[in-house]
Amino acid sequence: MSTHLKATAFKDTIRQFMRYAMVGVASNIAGYLIYLLVTYLGVAPKIAMTFLYGIGVIISFFGNRYLVFSGGGGLPTGIKFTAAYIIGYFLNLSLLVVFVDTLGYPHQVVQAIAVCVVAVFLFFALKYVVFKKDAP
Repeated sequence: MSTHLKATAFKDTIRQFMRYAMVGVASNIAGYLIYLLVTYLGVAPKIAMTFLYGIGVIISFFGNRYLVFSGGGGLPTGIKFTAAYIIGYFLNLSLLVVFVDTLGYPHQVVQAIAVCVVAVFLFFALKYVVFKKDAP
């Protein structure tokens, strides 16, 4: 790949990441505030995360499919998308189990960090697996 093509691909990735971040920041801030509210009201952190994760997946599919990656549709895309988010869910759950249940860190801090970790994982999974563009 020529230097010009690499630079163009890198710029495209940065633009995609910025759009991904805008979709993600809006939905994750709202989700995190709801998480804090429902855990304050007595819902267990892992149950709250599970419920809100499911809602976030639906928002993410449409936001990222149309606004970020301009991806196609169909069953294979849906299956890959679902698989990526299942992996992201278990990554998030694992972070809560290890850092809250085992090491005793506050769930509010761990969940805030987990949102960022899972978001970065999902960007690369969506870009390079789910909505991957075939080379011309």
